[in-house]
Amino acid sequence: MPVDLRTRELAKLVVEYSLNIKKEENVVISGSTEASDFIVALYKEIILRGAHPILRVSLPGLTPFFYKYAKKHQIEKFPDHFDYIVKNSQKYIGINTTPNTKELTSADSKKITARQKIVHPISDYIVNEKDKIRRVTVGFPCSALAQEAEMSLTDHENFVYSSCLLNWKKLGKKIDKILKKFKFGKKVHLLGKGVDLKFDIHGEKAEADKGEENMPGGEIFMAPVRESLEGFIKFEYPAIKAGKEVTDVFLKFKKGKVIEATASKNEDFLKEMLATDKNSSYIGEFGIGMNPAINRFTKNLLFDEKIGGTIHLALGMAYKENGGGNDSAIHWDIVKDMSKAKIILDRKIIQDKGRWRI
Repeated sequence: MPVDLRTRELAKLVVEYSLNIKKEENVVISGSTEASDFIVALYKEIILRGAHPILRVSLPGLTPFFYKYAKKHQIEKFPDHFDYIVKNSQKYIGINTTPNTKELTSADSKKITARQKIVHPISDYIVNEKDKIRRVTVGFPCSALAQEAEMSLTDHENFVYSSCLLNWKKLGKKIDKILKKFKFGKKVHLLGKGVDLKFDIHGEKAEADKGEENMPGGEIFMAPVRESLEGFIKFEYPAIKAGKEVTDVFLKFKKGKVIEATASKNEDFLKEMLATDKNSSYIGEFGIGMNPAINRFTKNLLFDEKIGGTIHLALGMAYKENGGGNDSAIHWDIVKDMSKAKIILDRKIIQDKGRWRI
């Protein structure tokens, strides 16, 4: 079958714009077989730039098999070979597809949590050591994600490509205008339906994703001051982790820590995640969605956290670029609709019902 020309266009955008891959650089391409056309397109673009592609391709069915049958010593085995590859590479491309969004639904969550702790140093290096390696996570259409989003494959293809193939320089200027306000901000208050939450921010270290770390990009994000969160928040959208869907998440905070957590579905899993380590019950990120081409919830966080008129909070790790202060094996983003709420920055309403007032 002929390759969609947009696949090649996306590959070129990632290689040239997102990562600016240069001659002689080692570039890891990590993806699954659903994205084979995209992997081929990326490989070719990297070769044409004079760099060295390193393929890390996963196969359907292996991950659930691992969590079902792996023994303790296998769960706790640190992947030295992969660690070596990552630490000897300059760029990393992670492709966001899956053969089955529910393949880990019945997996032992304790095994998943234990494994996350083991491999965390590698993911932490990829995400936080930007002076050593640059990474981008890229969305790509596939049948499983189309089904999860309740779209036909054709509609999902159009949705993914339209949210990625934007004029990023033009959109970036609009995002930077909002970012500048938060750079000088100190205190945030989320107030409205399902939320009354106050916290301080490391405003000077707020950042924007304009398609350089995620494709699609389209958000600003910052780290709350660790012990500052006071109040509550209820999330209308489900929180999804390792194939498990946690609905109607309610979190109450005191001195930054989650002191009450409930959900109408998979509440036990939510509490297990909160107990992953000593910092997993604190918030590491506050983000605001700003991609104009993403206007619906798809159960795919890479896209959902960029929806205009939404915010997201991440349990666990705070990015070093945002000031750090909360190291954890998890970084779990949960998205909230702000169409009936306000974002108040230093006592001034800057967004009301999803619309900016700047």
